[in-house]
Amino acid sequence: MNIMNQINQINHMNHIITGILFVLYLFLGRKVFYTAFCNIKKGEVFDENFLMAIASLGAFLIGEAPEGLGLMIFYRIGEHFQDRAVERSEDSIRKMMDIRPDFARIETEEGGLSECSPETVAVGGIIVVKPGEKIPMDGVILEGESALDTKALTGEALPRTVRVGDEILSGCVNGSGLLRIRVTKIFAESTASKILDLVKDAAENKAPAEKFITSFAKVYTPVVVFAAVLLAVLPPLIFGGMWSEWIRRALIFLVVSCPCALVISVPLSFFSGIGAASRNGILIKGGNYLEALSKVNCVVFDKTGTLTKGVFEVEKILPANGFSKETLLSLGGLAESFSNHPIAVSIQKAYQNMLDESPVNDKSQLSKQEEVAGVGVYVRVNDKSQLSDYEEISGQGVRLLVNGKRVVAGNGILMNAEGIAFTETGEVGTKVYLAREGVFAGTIVIADEIKADAKAAVAGLKALGIQKTVLLTGDHDQAGKWLSNEVGLDEYYAELLPGDKLEKLEQLERENANTGSGKNKLAFVGDGINDAPALARADIGIAMGGIGQDAAIEAADVVLMTDEPSKLLEAIALARYTKRIVWQNIVFAIAVKVLILVLGTLGLTNMWVAIFADVGVALLAVGNALRVGRPAESNLAKSSVIEDPA
Repeated sequence: MNIMNQINQINHMNHIITGILFVLYLFLGRKVFYTAFCNIKKGEVFDENFLMAIASLGAFLIGEAPEGLGLMIFYRIGEHFQDRAVERSEDSIRKMMDIRPDFARIETEEGGLSECSPETVAVGGIIVVKPGEKIPMDGVILEGESALDTKALTGEALPRTVRVGDEILSGCVNGSGLLRIRVTKIFAESTASKILDLVKDAAENKAPAEKFITSFAKVYTPVVVFAAVLLAVLPPLIFGGMWSEWIRRALIFLVVSCPCALVISVPLSFFSGIGAASRNGILIKGGNYLEALSKVNCVVFDKTGTLTKGVFEVEKILPANGFSKETLLSLGGLAESFSNHPIAVSIQKAYQNMLDESPVNDKSQLSKQEEVAGVGVYVRVNDKSQLSDYEEISGQGVRLLVNGKRVVAGNGILMNAEGIAFTETGEVGTKVYLAREGVFAGTIVIADEIKADAKAAVAGLKALGIQKTVLLTGDHDQAGKWLSNEVGLDEYYAELLPGDKLEKLEQLERENANTGSGKNKLAFVGDGINDAPALARADIGIAMGGIGQDAAIEAADVVLMTDEPSKLLEAIALARYTKRIVWQNIVFAIAVKVLILVLGTLGLTNMWVAIFADVGVALLAVGNALRVGRPAESNLAKSSVIEDPA
C-alpha cells in the first residue's frame, strides 16, 4: 500500500509539474499560437509558427513535456536573436542614411530667420545652416565657407571644403562655418529625398535567390507536414503498434524540417550586403541587382566623366586658312555659348579669359564688330542678340548664324555632312573643328585628364576575373585608342552617336550572354547624365559619380556616389562575397537538416537534437549573414574575392 501511495504521489507530482510546464508553455507560445491562427485565417496555413505549434503541442500529448517546453523556449530565443539581427541590420542602414533634415531655417522677407519643414521651402528661397546642422536642401552657397561631412552620401571620411558659388547637397553635415544658401531644388527632388526613397525601395527588389527561397518555403512546408503525418500513421498501420514512437519521430521530422534558417538568413544576407555597400558610398537598388552584380563578367565604360575627370581645358588652338588663334577661339566661344556641355564650357571659359585679357577697357563695347587679326568677328560678353538659327546636332556639334554668317562647330562627321574640306590633326585630345561660311577655320583641342585610379581599377577588374573591358565613346578614334591603351582596356569603339552607342551595347550584351553558362551579366558604367539610355538598357547600369544627379539615380541600378572607378571593384567584390555567404547558409542548413531528418526517421536522435537542427542552425545562419554587414568583414571581402573570384 505504501508503494502504491508513493507511486500515486509521484504521478500526482508529475501531473503538477507537467501542468506547470504546460502553463509556461502556453505563456511563452502565445505569440506563436496567435500568429499561426491569424495566418490560417488568411489562408497561409503552413508556416514556421504552425510547425512549431503542432510539434511542441504534440510533444506534450505524447508525454514529453520538457521537450515541448524546451522547443518553445529555444524557438522564442531564436526568434528574439533573429529579430535583433534584422533590427541591427536595419538600424545600421538607418544610421548610415540619417540624412533627412529635421527642419530648414529660411530667411523671411523682414530679414529674420524662421524654422520650417523642408517640404515647404520653394526654389530660390534663402536658407541658413549653422555649424553641426544637416544641409536640408540642395543649393548654391551665397555666403560663407565650411568643411562638409559627406560620409552619409559618399562613404568618404575626409571633409569637403566648400566656398561661395559651390553647389551643396542635402544630407551633408555642415562642419565649421555659417552658410547662406540659395535653394535650387524642392525637397522632394533633393539628393537626400531621392536617396532615402532609393534605400527604402531596395528591400522590395528581391534577388532571385530570395524569391526562390520564399516560393520554395510555400511548397516545401505543406509537403513536410503531410510527410510527417504519413510518418506518424503509415508505419504503425503497416507494422502494427508503436504509435507513440512514430508520432515522436514525426514531431522530430516537423521540427527539423522548419525552413527558418533559409527564410530568414537569405534575405538578411542581401539586406546586410546592401547596407555594407551604402556605408561605402555605393547605392544598390535591391537584392536582385546585388546578385546580378556578382555575375558580371563584362564591363563597358563611357569615357568622359567615367574614366576621365570630365574637367576639360583648351590645350591647343590650331587655326587654318588665314584665321588667327584669337578669331578661331572667338568663333568657338560664340558657337558654344548656348551649351552647358563640359567641352563647350571649356571653350567658353577660354574665350572669356581672352576677353578679360583684351586691351579694350570698356568691356560693354565688345559687342561691336571689331577686326581681330584682320578677320571680322563678333566678340561679346553677354549679348547673344547677334546669334540666330542655333541648331544642335546630336553627337556631332552645332550650326548657327553669327551676324548672318554660317558658323559650324563639331566633329569630323559634321564637317563631312556639311561638305567642308577640313584637315584632321594628330593631336591627342577631344577636337572641335570650326568653319565659317563653308571655309575651314581650324581646330580647338581640348584635354581631359585620366582619373588617378582608372588604370588600377581596370587591372583590379581583371584580377576579379572580369573577362572583357570595353570603351564606348563619341570621341574620335585616336582619343578612344589612346585612352584604351593608357588604362588597359580590351576593346574600344569610338565616334559613336548616342544611337550607335546603344546599338553597340546591345551587341556586346548578346555576345556576352552566349559565353560560359549563359548566366553572365554585362555592366555599363557611365556618368549618369548623357548615358541614361545605356544605363537603363544594360544588365546592370552603374552610374559613376552620381551624387546629386537625377538621371543617375533614376536610370541606374547601382550608383557609385564618388568619381572613383575603384568603387566598382568594391561593389563587385561585395556582391560576390554576399552571394558566397548566401550559398554557405543554404548548403549548411540543408545538409544539417537532411542528416537529422534521416536520423530522426530511423529513431536515432531525439527532440533536443531536432531543436538544434532548427533553432541552432537558424542562429548560426543569421550570424553568418550578418558578417556581410560588419565593416571588418566587408573590407575583407574586397581582398578575399580577388584571391578567389569564384
